[in-house]
Amino acid sequence: MSTTRPYSPGDRGPEPSGASGASEGAEPAVGAATGAAAPSVPTGGAPQARGRQVRTLRLEGESGVVPLARDFSRQALYAWGWLPAATADQRAAAEDVLLVVSELVTNACLHAEGPDELLLACDNKVIRIEVSDRGTGQPAPRNPHRAGRPGGHGMFIVQRLCLDWGVVRVTGAPGKTVWAELGAPA
Repeated sequence: MSTTRPYSPGDRGPEPSGASGASEGAEPAVGAATGAAAPSVPTGGAPQARGRQVRTLRLEGESGVVPLARDFSRQALYAWGWLPAATADQRAAAEDVLLVVSELVTNACLHAEGPDELLLACDNKVIRIEVSDRGTGQPAPRNPHRAGRPGGHGMFIVQRLCLDWGVVRVTGAPGKTVWAELGAPA
């Protein structure tokens, strides 16, 4: 499991506009929590066959960022056809996305002075979650992991649920972006 590669292995390559932007043909990003539209509920419960879609949410200075990020992510999952889930596997995939969003945003709150932005990007195969913050720390799963010990499970959960995850830093700029990728449900 990589913690430094800015993109997943295989033929996807780096994101065309880096860790913070949408690619060509992406749906417009949502700029603020109050600008998030109500979820549109498509029928069928299967992910829609569309190009890469991107949504962003500014979190800097907001309170209650974890539930705000989860609600925003849930709305995106509805818009992208991950919800409502038609099968247990599809429901589990959507729940995994919401859990990873919660863990990454919580880690930014606990270890990095709070998150600045949440970015969700989805294509037909992968959903990418990015949480940007101004922290200098390096997230890592607690090793060895001890299930009975309180705290320290966030990155272990991310590592277990995701296809890949990592950290992107921009030279000369403060902070980092922690990203994680999960596969689309079958």
